[in-house]
Amino acid sequence: MIDLRSDTVTRPTQAMRAAMLAAEVGDDVYGEDPTVNALEALAAEMLGHEAGLFLPSGTQSNLVALLTHCGRGDEYIVGATAHTYQYEGGGAAALGGIQPQTVPFEADGTLNLDAVRAVIKPIDPHFARSTLLCLENTQAGRASGPEYFRAARALGDETGLKLHLDGARLFNAAIATGCDAADIARHCHSISICLSKGLGAPVGSVLVGERDFISAARRWRKMVGGGMRQAGILAAAGIYALKHHVVRLAEDHEKAALLAARVNECYPGAASQHTNMVFVDLPADEMAALRERLKAREIIIRGPRWVTHLDVSFDDVARVGAALDA
Repeated sequence: MIDLRSDTVTRPTQAMRAAMLAAEVGDDVYGEDPTVNALEALAAEMLGHEAGLFLPSGTQSNLVALLTHCGRGDEYIVGATAHTYQYEGGGAAALGGIQPQTVPFEADGTLNLDAVRAVIKPIDPHFARSTLLCLENTQAGRASGPEYFRAARALGDETGLKLHLDGARLFNAAIATGCDAADIARHCHSISICLSKGLGAPVGSVLVGERDFISAARRWRKMVGGGMRQAGILAAAGIYALKHHVVRLAEDHEKAALLAARVNECYPGAASQHTNMVFVDLPADEMAALRERLKAREIIIRGPRWVTHLDVSFDDVARVGAALDA
């Protein structure tokens, strides 16, 4: 079966499973799991920050970041189709009393910083307090480089906004823009990276930031139920992913480019590609028929977004290509 629905469907490799089996563990709620501690330190070092915090999911990592940055009645500014706003259950509002203020994404996946400036509330008891700017990288597969984040940080420093990055696929963005992930991350006060997408770990995200921020975030993690015990078994997969699966993300981008080219051979002009994502623009009835045709050949798509990943080989891409006009 070839599964193109998302890079969340990846499964741990045999080498990753071996690392999990051999993991030294302790009680992480007591801060005593050496493998969790090593993962947090590694992620922080890779992104140029002081400390990290291992959490079960990207949704919880982003939620904990927002709860740490913002108080009740505060506001965070965010893209209108951003994951933290649209796909995380309204957690910031429901659990933190944090109001979202949306701004539409530009075609390149950025937020127009003049538009961000325009929605920052004046200091006045009538308004929520604008506290945080939340960005994504990548956004719908589109990668933004260090210059954009430098400009966003300058705006934040000028206006008092902290900057959180939902960097679920940050390493994809770094590869696509030809920089080190730390060149982007250094401009943000906090960053969430996902281990269970293209990096191939079975579960988990790491939130990084300065030491005092992570100390406060650790308390929020406990409050929302994210404290785990002998979590080193999971953290070992994250360490393996960060050490062995970052550079290979470039292969996923290459596979996506090949897949998009093949789609365009069969459906001229229908496909566009950004990092490891292919977006296929077809009429709904044609997409439904294609989905059923591919399913009959053991190829799964969910809709217009097709995602390449660790478990999709170059041979699999060729097989999908052959099935498109079969």
